Amino acid sequence: MSDPTEPRGDASAGGDLDPDVAIEEPGAIAPDPAPSRGAPSKPVDDDVPPPSKWHTMLRQIATGNALISVLSVVLALLVGAIMIAFTDERVQETAGYFFARPGDMLFAVWDSVAGAYTALFQGSVYNFRRDTFAAGIRPLTETLTFATPLIAGGLGVALAFRVGMFNIGGRGQMLIAASIAGWIGFAVDLPWGLHMLVALIGGLVGGAIWAAIAGVLKARTGAHEVIVTIMLNYVAFYLVSWMLRTPGLLQAPGSSNPKTPAMKDSAIFPGLLDWLAPGYNLHFGFVIALAATVLVWWILSRSSLGFKFRAVGINPNAARVAGINVKGMYVYAMLISGALLGLAGVNQVLGTVTTGFTAGIDAGIGFDAITVALLGRSTPWGTFAAGILFGAFKAGGFSMQAAEGVPIEIVLVVQSLIVLFIAAPPLVRTIFGLPDPSAKPKRRKSAKEVAK
Repeated sequence: MSDPTEPRGDASAGGDLDPDVAIEEPGAIAPDPAPSRGAPSKPVDDDVPPPSKWHTMLRQIATGNALISVLSVVLALLVGAIMIAFTDERVQETAGYFFARPGDMLFAVWDSVAGAYTALFQGSVYNFRRDTFAAGIRPLTETLTFATPLIAGGLGVALAFRVGMFNIGGRGQMLIAASIAGWIGFAVDLPWGLHMLVALIGGLVGGAIWAAIAGVLKARTGAHEVIVTIMLNYVAFYLVSWMLRTPGLLQAPGSSNPKTPAMKDSAIFPGLLDWLAPGYNLHFGFVIALAATVLVWWILSRSSLGFKFRAVGINPNAARVAGINVKGMYVYAMLISGALLGLAGVNQVLGTVTTGFTAGIDAGIGFDAITVALLGRSTPWGTFAAGILFGAFKAGGFSMQAAEGVPIEIVLVVQSLIVLFIAAPPLVRTIFGLPDPSAKPKRRKSAKEVAK
């Protein structure tokens, strides 16, 4: 072994000369220090200014998911406008002599599309034809009423998405929650306030337990939650249908129809705008949906449970190595997801349909919640905004059909196209010429390169 106090030698002596140590001659100018090993040297051009904060911000916006969602809605509305024009009788009539008088067809297209989307706006946001503000704002309250169960259900699906699970059993969870909350609502006598609270908690627990079946099966046996939740949808539907035809369970006494009795007044969600004018349908369920949005945001962004959820959703194997109980997270996620979808079912029973309900009480919301979660990018506030948008489509679609004769199916096509475009971000970026987020930003040319 060599003595550490001895010199390491030079190249002529065959010693271990460190290549990073340069021998300087007297009076020589020392060269720039060599780059460290393992890190490739990068040419530095002082003439190239760094990108400005505005340039960086605009690039982040152009490559972000939020812009893709907005542009997907715009594209879907454009395609919907084409369909509205093609289904308009006046447009079809003027198309027969388009080459003789093209202006007639262009004006007919404009009238049909503008009239339809104006009716959509007036039926979902504000009706300018009303005399008073209270009457004009009523369409917005209808939008929020339709959006309330969509927000709650979308939050449930979005939370499951963040854990890497696909909860497609919203229909079954809504039906079970609606059955429990409805039974408490018409069969139990409790004081006002307490009755509503007990019915609400009963519905949440019912939805949570029904969803937890899929979570437990996935954790214990590895059963895929998509298959299990789809099958549980059928089980819940036929179970509720049987209870609706059985006296003493859910069927109204003395009736042969598969329908429940009316909910008692003490269990119904109170209206929020009864003080403004009678006839508004917006109820306390919207406040609960807003509180649920805040709660889900806090769970996912501020709690240790939310950190574990996100870790499992990104990489369950790495989360398991880090000491996270992955199986337990699956069960907890499905419990919360089912409770949120159960909240959607409770809203249908205690807020919207208070005269009794049938087996179709879910109204397709369990599947619409998947679309809302996708449009909201599985984020709480994104899902909240997407729920309001789809609530506007539902509220305005009826007005568009009544005022302009536009088929209501076109609104459903627009909703489907939104999901289609969201599922294909490269298509949206190509149409609007947006940069690819995976591509590196182009280097700005230096002054020397510009001069050449």
